Amino acid sequence: MVGVTATMLAGRLDLTTKRFAVEEVPVPDPAPNEVLVAVRASGVCLSDLHLIGGVFTPAHNSAPAVTLGHEVAGVIEAVGADVPDRLRVGQRVALQAGQSCGRCDNCVRGLNPCLNVLTRGVDYDGGWAEYTVARHDTVVPIPGNLPFEQAAIIPDAVSTPYAAIVTTAQVRVGESAGVWGTGGLGTHAVQILRLVGSAPIIAIDPNQAARERALGFGADTALDPLAEDFAEQLRAATGGKGLDHAFDFAGAGAARKQAVKSLSRKGKLVLAGLTPERLEVSDSIGFCYELQQVLGHYGSLPQHVEDLIGLAGHGRLDFSRSITDRIPLAEADRAVKQLHDKVGDPIRLVLTP
Repeated sequence: MVGVTATMLAGRLDLTTKRFAVEEVPVPDPAPNEVLVAVRASGVCLSDLHLIGGVFTPAHNSAPAVTLGHEVAGVIEAVGADVPDRLRVGQRVALQAGQSCGRCDNCVRGLNPCLNVLTRGVDYDGGWAEYTVARHDTVVPIPGNLPFEQAAIIPDAVSTPYAAIVTTAQVRVGESAGVWGTGGLGTHAVQILRLVGSAPIIAIDPNQAARERALGFGADTALDPLAEDFAEQLRAATGGKGLDHAFDFAGAGAARKQAVKSLSRKGKLVLAGLTPERLEVSDSIGFCYELQQVLGHYGSLPQHVEDLIGLAGHGRLDFSRSITDRIPLAEADRAVKQLHDKVGDPIRLVLTP
């Protein structure tokens, strides 16, 4: 057990100066309805870099600083009062990337989803730490055959594309899909599209290594978006129809503009990558005539994470190839730089306390 006055390392971001540093801070105590988790693995996401870089700031966090990290797995170290019996000390768990606010109209009425979801590592302290606390309803047990590092990245890196595909886009068997950006989210999107029966699956990335990797993960075709004949190649790959579904996981205005032009009649563009850039539809009359749609997407629901943990536990999905590197928590700044500079074209970097 952790001592009363124990301290730990945590990757902290000053929300005013945007200074990030690994610091020694007190180990948190679990409040009623919370558990204390000894972190075993925590993913490094592009959203973390967006926070550090000031691209966006927490909307619901008035604290001066926050511990980053919304992709977390570990072992329950202690339980607070009123925690249900389903959770116990020593249990292997993953943590949902967020939690309900408890104050919006839906929460007050006992309805789902929450209209004002709070994000772990953004609106409250996350898992770039040796220990973290989690509200009991955000804790998901994981099977013994699922490694911590793979379980950690399921919330967000896997669940966000999963939710975008099965819930927002509602991809059906035999429908075509294009994936712009085959990094941390897009690579998993290819796997999930393969699982749900999409065909053909077209991976689109300017990086040749990323395109080749996407083919290894299940894409039928991989295209360079900078190629002069890109539009012709995509039309040929879809039999002249265009895409039933286009997914932007790159978070880039140029990708979205290109994706809109690649849609079939009644095609859908799903915006899953985050960017402050403007969305442009150059031919709005044609867009309306073809009954096309643009759908915003953010994160996932708790059930999506539970579904994926079940699928991974039963061997339907394998994320072993997704772990590009394991970096000690004390060197979190190196992980941030490695992802920023795209060293090794990472799918997911994982911090290990």
